[in-house]
Amino acid sequence: MKKKIEEIQQRNFRVERDKAWEISFTRKFAIAAMTYIVMVVFLYMIGVQKPAINALVPTLGFILSTLSLPFLKKCWLKYIYSQDSK
Repeated sequence: MKKKIEEIQQRNFRVERDKAWEISFTRKFAIAAMTYIVMVVFLYMIGVQKPAINALVPTLGFILSTLSLPFLKKCWLKYIYSQDSK
């Protein structure tokens, strides 16, 4: 029984750690930076003028999506999920 409890605690720790990473600023910044770099290279390769400026569009789109999702999640949990679980 003690071994089972320890296994559950270890699993919970891993889940909490993964969840913390998913919502961390570090993860969001890393994805935004990688998106920007990839887009600059891609836009440069296809000959777009000012690729560094044009690459801001998808990067800002990603950043905005991470800002709006917590609000949408709260609404979804309150209005949609609560109805589905009844």
